Amino acid sequence: MQLVFATNNLNKLEEVKKLLPDFIELLSLKDIGCFEDIEETANTLEGNAKIKANYVTNTYGYNCFADDTGLEVASLDGAPGVYSARYAGEPANAENNMQKLLLALENNKDRKAQFRTSICLNLDNKQFLFDGICKGTILKDKQGEKGFGYDPIFQPEGHPGSFATMKLSEKNLISHRGLAIQKLISFLTSE
Repeated sequence: MQLVFATNNLNKLEEVKKLLPDFIELLSLKDIGCFEDIEETANTLEGNAKIKANYVTNTYGYNCFADDTGLEVASLDGAPGVYSARYAGEPANAENNMQKLLLALENNKDRKAQFRTSICLNLDNKQFLFDGICKGTILKDKQGEKGFGYDPIFQPEGHPGSFATMKLSEKNLISHRGLAIQKLISFLTSE
């Protein structure tokens, strides 16, 4: 089965490739000749995932899935949320995003947060949604060299360090994206 993963994020692409079973041939946007920047204009994670999946399916005719992920901080009323990738403004920059978040939480004792991923799958003219949540806290300082985005400052519940201190195989077992992808895989293997 061929499936397009509608992302230009090579880190996400690698994470997902390691999780998928062999019977799924994962294609990137580059593989299908899609070089457009698909605008994420929805005000929800689910909405943005739908926009990207629908664009690929409608324009290129492929079965496709897309995701959108947000970091939701309790004391910031769920911010940065759907705006996580561009929290500090354009151009998107992980270091600037982390610094802005750390500054916003500087004198805040409540550092509870969660990563949430929504996946939209377009398969054989039907649409399906999957989600994954990983609860944790925002650290006061960066920790670790692995991962991407907010990984150095997000410590998942029940773990001694940030996502950026974990091997990819460990992270995939508990991460928001890993959990959402597991739901997607379970669905695809039962079809």
